[in-house]
Amino acid sequence: MSAPTVWPGADGKPLSCREKLKVLAENHAEVRQALQDAFEDAVLMGVDEAAMREMLRGLVDGLESPRKPG
Repeated sequence: MSAPTVWPGADGKPLSCREKLKVLAENHAEVRQALQDAFEDAVLMGVDEAAMREMLRGLVDGLESPRKPG
């Protein structure tokens, strides 16, 4: 899966800053590769694919927002 072509901003408008888009695309590629590697390792070591996908979804769901009041 390639990086999204549109990154929606907090105001609902797509981001247009080239530098931000570049960083977001790089982050997307890095995260995707890390998740792919972890998924492959787990499955090759005998973890159920569906269970591993659910665990990875749980990681994303558990991410804390930097905008969340401290």
